[in-house]
Amino acid sequence: MTDANPTTSETTAVTVADTIAAISTPPGRGGIGIVRLSGPDAVSIAAQLVSLRQPMEHGRARLADVLDAADGHTERIDEALVTFFGAPNSYTAEDLVEIAAHGSPVVLELLLRRALALGARLAEPGEFTQRAFLSGRMDLTQAEAVRDLIEAQTLTQARQAASQMGGALSHRVAPVKELLVELIALLEAGIDFAEDDVDVTPGAEIAQRIAELTPTLTALEASFARGRLVHDGLTLAIVGRPNAGKSSLFNRLVERERAIVTATPGTTRDTVTERISLDGIPLELVDTAGLREGREEAEQLGIARSREALADAALVLVVLDSTLPLNDEEHRLLQAVQGRPALVALNKCDLAQGDSPVEEVGGAPALRTSALTGEGIPELRERILALATGGAASEPGMLTSLRHHQAIATALAALADAAQANASAIPHEMILLDLYRTLWALDSLTGQTTSDDILNLIFSTFCIGK
Repeated sequence: MTDANPTTSETTAVTVADTIAAISTPPGRGGIGIVRLSGPDAVSIAAQLVSLRQPMEHGRARLADVLDAADGHTERIDEALVTFFGAPNSYTAEDLVEIAAHGSPVVLELLLRRALALGARLAEPGEFTQRAFLSGRMDLTQAEAVRDLIEAQTLTQARQAASQMGGALSHRVAPVKELLVELIALLEAGIDFAEDDVDVTPGAEIAQRIAELTPTLTALEASFARGRLVHDGLTLAIVGRPNAGKSSLFNRLVERERAIVTATPGTTRDTVTERISLDGIPLELVDTAGLREGREEAEQLGIARSREALADAALVLVVLDSTLPLNDEEHRLLQAVQGRPALVALNKCDLAQGDSPVEEVGGAPALRTSALTGEGIPELRERILALATGGAASEPGMLTSLRHHQAIATALAALADAAQANASAIPHEMILLDLYRTLWALDSLTGQTTSDDILNLIFSTFCIGK
């Protein structure tokens, strides 16, 4: 983890005096399980939990015996590796000890209970990372990236989180804040030394300086389109008439036989979902029952769920049988997806007569595919990805959360107000109010002016032990 400059939030004034402990590995059995302690008494408590074969030393792993006190005597119950990180050179910037024993829930529970009996307190969710933030070890965007890395489901998500942990977003914002502070200082000095209420700094210079701040923030705001997709993903509903090849295309996209496929129309009676990754974008595919007048109760229920999936999905793939003319249900379906992000797959193109290119059907972009031969599948993946991202490119330091986006949007709005005030020759004291709003919005991004309530909400989403 890369160190960050200490923050100036009111929350950093908190003095942490207690020692916290938690099991930092997932529940269940495994080869290794880790109990983590952080705080002023971490070393003394750890020394009573195990029998060290060598004294603790910063950054060194030491063999130790895990002790169990029972029936008035102490005996060895396991062997462990104990690693000590001394303040301030640890994850939390406090004394931190990690005891890596075998991953038996019984042994880990024993270590944790004894640590609590010796004076430690059970850590709250995310409290280790929160202490790292409060100590200035990292800023808030880096702390949030820790959670994102733990929750990453694709390699792209992990890479994005790692970039944020390294301070990529903070580094993009830092030059803007520096220029903003220079402008604020210039106007403050001008007010202090102005004579006869005449502003010292020319309006043209103020306008130029504000214009220099805007492009970076605008580019950051635009990055949210891609960053949100990398972080959250999207849902794609595959819809169409029975036996058009929806399940076959679904299996092609997930690259395995996930959905049952038969020649009998109406095989799919319920929605089938699977998560895939397209160029690092998490995409949940939903295979639906064929849309028609249901002949049985089970099929009618499946069709009802298909319509719900169609309504809820962010993207729609309409599958048409290219060997058959459009029926009334397909005409209604194409009308229903007008104005929404949608694609049309003209499936079974290997059986269709003629090969003239088709650009669109019913107002939606279309392409020929064959789930049997694989023709058009690579192009279909590319078109789905382009539809999902809207052409937004991946870049370092993207905005990945709504909180980030709101902070940048607020900063841009405040800058626009400052520019308008300057153009209207409003006194510099009023322009400064807008510039300070911009600064506070940028500070909230990294946590320098973030309230305790927001911090508690953010860190409560972490797992215990991190």
